[in-house]
Amino acid sequence: MNDILGYGFLAAIKGVALGQVLSSAIYSVIGIAMFLLAYWLLDKVTPFSVHREISEDQNTALGIIIGSIMIAIAIIIHGAIAG
Repeated sequence: MNDILGYGFLAAIKGVALGQVLSSAIYSVIGIAMFLLAYWLLDKVTPFSVHREISEDQNTALGIIIGSIMIAIAIIIHGAIAG
């Protein structure tokens, strides 16, 4: 009888863990989508191509600014998802 209860308990734990993993995966996809949307919006708002300025023209200052903005957006998204 204890074996049956033990296996049922392990199955319940695995079910909860699976639900938490699935929930984390869904929130991760939502967070990444929001992050990419923010980058796309930032690229559209600026009068120049951010990607071209950073990759082709080697604009280090712009890279630092965009990196800082992306970190700030990631912190905001984390706060919104984590609650």
